Amino acid sequence: MKPLENKNIYALSKVIKRELKSLFSKPLFIILMVGIPIFCTIFFTSLMQEGLPQKLPAGAVDMDNSSNSRSLLHTLNAFSLTDITAHYPTISNATKAMQEGEIYGFYYIPKDFSKDLQSSRIPVLSFYTDNTYLIPGTLLYKNMKTVSELVNAKMLITTLKAKGMSDDQVMGKVAPITLDTHGLGNPWVNYSIYLSNTVVPGIIILLILVITVYSISNEIKEKTSLEWLKTANNSIHIALLGKLLPQTIIFAISTYIFDFYVFNILNFPCNNGMMGVLFNSLVMILGAQGCGLMMVSILPNPRFSLSFASIWGVISISIAGVSFPIDAMDPFLTILSNFFPLRHFFMIYRDQTLNGYEMIYSIYHYLALLGFMLAPLIVIKRLKHALISFKYIP
Repeated sequence: MKPLENKNIYALSKVIKRELKSLFSKPLFIILMVGIPIFCTIFFTSLMQEGLPQKLPAGAVDMDNSSNSRSLLHTLNAFSLTDITAHYPTISNATKAMQEGEIYGFYYIPKDFSKDLQSSRIPVLSFYTDNTYLIPGTLLYKNMKTVSELVNAKMLITTLKAKGMSDDQVMGKVAPITLDTHGLGNPWVNYSIYLSNTVVPGIIILLILVITVYSISNEIKEKTSLEWLKTANNSIHIALLGKLLPQTIIFAISTYIFDFYVFNILNFPCNNGMMGVLFNSLVMILGAQGCGLMMVSILPNPRFSLSFASIWGVISISIAGVSFPIDAMDPFLTILSNFFPLRHFFMIYRDQTLNGYEMIYSIYHYLALLGFMLAPLIVIKRLKHALISFKYIP
């Protein structure tokens, strides 16, 4: 081994020791890098443990009060997502309860419902849901609509049988087209499977951005940047590698704990194996570090760079396209989403882990994360200049 290589390796080891000492001398770093990811893992997976909200409180206004109306409400209450918690004498009372947040919706059965049903007249069923609460309102609407369609089908079957049709003929009229549906990736419609696996990595990316920016810009603020460079044999590459490598390892451990927990303990779908998951997590971490390094290189002022990193990390959770499709956003936001590491992580997670596609289908997103890793090389000289000459003004 050449003397210069020995010298660089020795300098790298000194920078790594210096960084480890800095990290472990400040408990806040360990809390942010290990404690918060583990807390968020437990919090979000517990918050959405059932996958879907269960037994959403609903009301009923039964003006008919017959065996048929009670049977109808009993059927509605049998749905796992619906819990009829109260019966109201009028629509006004039910509406007031919904406005006060006691229920998310109510089902209205008119007077003479049973008579109309038996005489083959068309009864009108009504249901009201509070869609200011999007998920509960939407789920209750779906259940109430399903029950209403069942009543309609039952009425049609009774009428057709009374006309002398056979069972096959009746079913041909009631359901002329048989639907064979298959939900891919997440057939259970489990909110935790796609939200937890994006929100928690999104928080980890936010922490990576902030800590990467802080750990470098703080050298300027504390006037230790020259000492840091001197320890690295005046090489900005060795200085950055020695500083970021311990952070990479610690964040990788935190992220891998999350991966192990959701895919091996909670048994979330994992269609490309754990090696693919771990590789995706690693490139996410490296891409986020590269993004943070780019930020602090362009904005070496600690206040500006930390503010920008925080804003960028928070926005990334909204612009990743998890709950609202990117294609439906403003064209500018569609383009902007490509500059967020979380967007590419989510797309790889969707394609590889949920759908089990081959890696080649996600090549664009892998290249994008690689771009985040390599982009700081463009401005690394600017960072070195800032470390040497930038004067922080409190």
